[in-house]
Amino acid sequence: MQRLRESSAAPESSESAAGPAAGRGRSVNGGRARSGVTPPATRTWPRPAARAAGASVAALATAGTLLLAPAAVAADGDKVTKNTVNQDYSVTIAAQFTRPNGAMLSRALTYDPKLVPVNSRVTVSERADSARTRVGLQVAGLVANRTYGAHVHTGTCGVRPESSGPHYQHRKDPRTPSVDPAYANPKNEVWLDFTTDGKGEASSASRNAWRFRSGEARSVVIHERRTATKAGVAGTAGRVVACYSVPFNQSKEAAKAVSGLLGKLF
Repeated sequence: MQRLRESSAAPESSESAAGPAAGRGRSVNGGRARSGVTPPATRTWPRPAARAAGASVAALATAGTLLLAPAAVAADGDKVTKNTVNQDYSVTIAAQFTRPNGAMLSRALTYDPKLVPVNSRVTVSERADSARTRVGLQVAGLVANRTYGAHVHTGTCGVRPESSGPHYQHRKDPRTPSVDPAYANPKNEVWLDFTTDGKGEASSASRNAWRFRSGEARSVVIHERRTATKAGVAGTAGRVVACYSVPFNQSKEAAKAVSGLLGKLF
């Protein structure tokens, strides 16, 4: 189990950046991106060239971190159980819900601890190819034998429940809020409603014949009740009770960034 933490300290020099980059940079399919090669002691680089090399190594370290964590690096307390990248793109991440904290927001937040208790668990997976996307959701530690609504939203989680924005839609409804069944439906959005068992555990999945637009799907939001389908209320599911920021469709962009950087370096 890996724990990814945000780093608040910048490298003091290009040499210090090279060390971590050499160990962390990775490419698709298990290949290693090698960087931070120290030139012979007798060789002296011109100052501008040395600065450029240091900047490239630092950028490679950043790109390598993106491959390990396709979205923003997880805050303390968020545990990444799997975070893999392949040609078709696949990612699975997990965390425990905490209360919103303005000083440092966790990626998994509960706004109603009675319905989504602190330390209850959430796991989200995405598997996609060129034309299809499957999103899976698993929860544990919630209220037993209860139905919740859940959807992919456009914003990341914040102190307020509304921070996550509206539902992600493949075809965007020109009217807001979107309550027209022509747009607010499980084929055009990602619906992940679930009913917990006697232990407070549940799982659900959504399959859609399209890919997320990069950067526009950023969280899974849990609502207090099942999603409505009738005209005028389609897509609504009551209050937002929890939110989990998820790096949908991001790792492929990170892989491209690393590939481009390696091409320039080597």
